[in-house]
Amino acid sequence: MDTKLTRRQFLKLGLVGLGAAAALPARKVFAAEKAPRLVLVGNQNGVSVHKLPDEKSLIIYQIGYNEIVNVYDEVESPAGPFWNPIWYRVWGGYIFSGDVYEVHYKLNSLNTDIRPTGQLAEITVPYTRAMFYSPHKGWIPEYRLYYGTTHWVMDVVTGPDEKPWYKIKDEINSVMLAVPSEHLRFVTDEELQPLSPDVPLGKKRIEISIMFQRLRAYEYDNLVFETKISSGGLTPIGTYHIQTKMPSKHMGNGYVTSDIRAYELVGVPWNCFFEMEKGIATHGTYWHTNFGTPMSAGCINMTMADAKWVYRWTTPVAAPEDWQKHGFGTPITLTKD
Repeated sequence: MDTKLTRRQFLKLGLVGLGAAAALPARKVFAAEKAPRLVLVGNQNGVSVHKLPDEKSLIIYQIGYNEIVNVYDEVESPAGPFWNPIWYRVWGGYIFSGDVYEVHYKLNSLNTDIRPTGQLAEITVPYTRAMFYSPHKGWIPEYRLYYGTTHWVMDVVTGPDEKPWYKIKDEINSVMLAVPSEHLRFVTDEELQPLSPDVPLGKKRIEISIMFQRLRAYEYDNLVFETKISSGGLTPIGTYHIQTKMPSKHMGNGYVTSDIRAYELVGVPWNCFFEMEKGIATHGTYWHTNFGTPMSAGCINMTMADAKWVYRWTTPVAAPEDWQKHGFGTPITLTKD
């Protein structure tokens, strides 16, 4: 029996097959088939992997500080905590999402268009090591810089691997360090354009509830933005005005060190200082995502995206080249309830 198909028969059967396939319901894509997300452990005590998405369930193993972890899925746990019930499924169990933050690997092309006053740039890999060049000792490793932090690029130099590196200037101590150029993305001027610039001064305001760990922004008494925050023991109560804005801030003791556990938070992004005596600001946070409960010493911790929105929306308006901008700006009221 001849089982060969003519070309016309083959095409006809192929079209029938396509029609049948189109009629079938879409196949469910399982979490295991998705590319895993990457998170970095920001809690210096590490994070526990539980058998179930519940802090009271059996601990399977520990993941250390600064480890990069594959996340295969996320669940909303009935066990909470109520302010952030999201847990991540990882190898062997579940971790609490508040102890980690999402990171990516994004490499960038060299950019030599650098302002004489410096070009703001952000880290686009989970972390990178800044290096200091000593004429006597050569290249010395110093700060570890983390995903989403911002830094001022001053020049292009040849790094220890003979490739182009960016020379960055530390905001607090003016030390010049070098970072692989592909690990930094220049922040464009367009990204820093002010939001709602036509709303006059006095018609914008921010309200922060310490009880609900919530920030709200208003224009003409209309709510235009709302997000969860993390305050702290030194967070003041009262009405203030944003007085100094800094797109990059070194928070900590100011020491130059390679110790990843030292109190040196280098390149904290999108700072809006409103209480100048204690140095209290809204700012982006890269060491946790446990928003909705107090986590800071006194500042208002926010996601980096939310802090950037507040930075752009509030006054005084900072230009792309401003390391710091001073002025009597948007009012911010903090209440206990």
